[in-house]
Amino acid sequence: MAEQDQVRLHVVFNNLPYKAGLQTEWGFACLIDGLDKVVLFDTGGNGDVLLSNMQRLGLDAEAVEAVVLSHIHGDHTGGLDTFLARNPDVTVYLPESFPAAFGREVIRLGAAVETVSAGPRQLLDSIHSTGEMNHGIKEQALIVDTPRGLVVITGCAHPNVANMAEQAQAYLGKNIYLLMGGFHLGGRSDAEIRAVIKRLKALGVKKVAPSHCTGDNAIRLFRDAWQDDFIEGGLGAVIEVPR
Repeated sequence: MAEQDQVRLHVVFNNLPYKAGLQTEWGFACLIDGLDKVVLFDTGGNGDVLLSNMQRLGLDAEAVEAVVLSHIHGDHTGGLDTFLARNPDVTVYLPESFPAAFGREVIRLGAAVETVSAGPRQLLDSIHSTGEMNHGIKEQALIVDTPRGLVVITGCAHPNVANMAEQAQAYLGKNIYLLMGGFHLGGRSDAEIRAVIKRLKALGVKKVAPSHCTGDNAIRLFRDAWQDDFIEGGLGAVIEVPR
């Protein structure tokens, strides 16, 4: 079937709207299917909203087999407890910097925990992490290895989205086909945003889908810079990448 030849990236929690009939709220979550395992990257800030949006999008929470959390902030981890109440049969990949009590609570709720330290590593088949990166807030980005190139998903990109993209590309030695998620550029000057765009262009990033904490002005500048290769990444967006 053609559908099985696609990796699908479903934006299931976001403060930026895209598809009607879903509930926007500050935060981010993205479900990845079409690989060996269904992966949820981040859980947004509210588990009821997360599960409601997934249901409306026809996505089964109980099909998820792994959860990867980018960083400790509540708008990315706040939905986890409610999600695990629905589906505890997952492995949760946490940055090593998370408080020990966080991991203990995840285990108490029935899930397994793996910690991710500094340095890139493979998590699952075709799924990798940049490793925990530090630029104030410690954070990992998710890397999906596809025949088209790498898909790099950032929760908030506190360590700088260009740094995270560079780490992903250097680790696997492949070009980035798609960079998506929160780029943490809200409130930054045009010069700062253009400097990030210049670095990403120099890396050869093919497509971008910024959302969440990127900021309206930065999203406009990314749209101008990538034109036809700019992808809307708001709530309900589904991005398909051949596998």
